[in-house]
This record gives sequence, structure tokens and C-alpha cells, in this order.
Amino acid sequence: MSKISIPAIFGVFLQIGATSFGGGVVAYLRSALVTKKKWLTDTEFLELMSLSNTLPGLNATNMAILAGQRLRGTLGAVAAMVGMCLPALILMTAAGFAYGAEGSRPLVTAMLRGVAAAATGLIAATWYQIGKKTVKGFYEAFFILAAILGINYFKLSVPIVLLSVGALSIFAFRPRKPGDHRKEEHAWIRSLQ
Repeated sequence: MSKISIPAIFGVFLQIGATSFGGGVVAYLRSALVTKKKWLTDTEFLELMSLSNTLPGLNATNMAILAGQRLRGTLGAVAAMVGMCLPALILMTAAGFAYGAEGSRPLVTAMLRGVAAAATGLIAATWYQIGKKTVKGFYEAFFILAAILGINYFKLSVPIVLLSVGALSIFAFRPRKPGDHRKEEHAWIRSLQ
């Protein structure tokens, strides 16, 4: 791949920042970086997204910084972050003023609920698309389910779930002799039956 220019990185993230809404930014990021520009593979995108979810702060900003750094180092990270955050800074400042003046109106509340529902759908669709390409075995599905149950059902804190599921996944995917991984996986599944 030829070297990606800093203005190109800034422009793509500026467009994503200006046209994505709520949690649906993940869908826009994947569409731009993986599908349209082909700057990242699905696997690279998932790795960066996983890392961005473990860091404090906004996932979209974290993802922009990580992707920009992967593409062009420190300057790429800065260009991606500024591009991603600039539209939000301008729009949220305006929205804050508008909401402060009109926030009690039913139409504003209904609009915010509609945006939240659309963002949830975009996130679900994106994770489904990524999941069907990257989840290839029992262990991957098990760790996803363990994280979901830990956070949503057992109400454990995110750091505790990340540390415990992360430690288990590191153990499960540790380097071994060729072929050992599948033998252990099948033996473990047989022991559960």
C-alpha cells in the first residue's frame, strides 16, 4: 500500500466525525477504513476496536487515534483525532445551547430517542458483520459470551471482566505445538458433554 497522506487521513476522519451519530460511529469507521478505503483489514479493525474499548475516554476518539497512528504514526494520530473531534466540538456546542433553551420540549426528547435507537441498530449490524468474519471457533464465542454475561447479567465492572476474560483468553491462545490447540479444544468440549 502506498503511503497515505495526512490530509487524506484528516479528511476521512472529518467526514466520519461530521456524519456519524451516537454509538453508530463504529459502523461509519468500519465502512470508511475497511470497506471503502481498504486502509485496514477486518482483523486489524477488530484489534484496534478492542484496544480502544479497553482505554479510558470515548471509543470513537480512541479508535481515531489508534487507526491514525497505525496509518501514519504520530502525525496520522493527531490528524485523525482532530478530524474526528472537530465536527463534534462544533455541533455539540450548538446542541448544548439549543438543548438548554428547548430541552424540555417533547419533540426534542423524541428526536434524541430516535437517534439513540438508530445508533443501537448501527452498532449491532457492525458487530454482526465483524463477528461472522472473525469468530471462527469455540473459544472465541465462549469469551464473547463470558464478557457479555459478566457485564450485563452479573453486573461486574468492565475492568474486572476485561482482566479475567483477557487472562483466560491469553491462556487459551498461548503458543503451543502445532495441532495441540484443536486437540485440547475437542477434549474440553467432550468433557462438557
